[in-house]
Amino acid sequence: MSDDLQGKERLDRQIVALRVAKEFQDGDVVNLGIGIPMLASNFIPAGREVVFHSENGVLGFGQVTLPGEGDLDLVNAGGQTVYR
Repeated sequence: MSDDLQGKERLDRQIVALRVAKEFQDGDVVNLGIGIPMLASNFIPAGREVVFHSENGVLGFGQVTLPGEGDLDLVNAGGQTVYR
């Protein structure tokens, strides 16, 4: 880590994902990898149409499901169930 970053507070993963999601535009097709990228699907602004692709081949999924919901055959690259 460089000297200028020492002592700086790290950004929360959710905040980083929120900022990334603001970059998505209507009609974008976005590949979401494991980690922070997977979180970005949870922060798409209302009315914005974005198609997500996961590294495991799922195309056209939405947010991570709430606990106990979801289809175990529809998971993102991190193994979390997602909405269609």
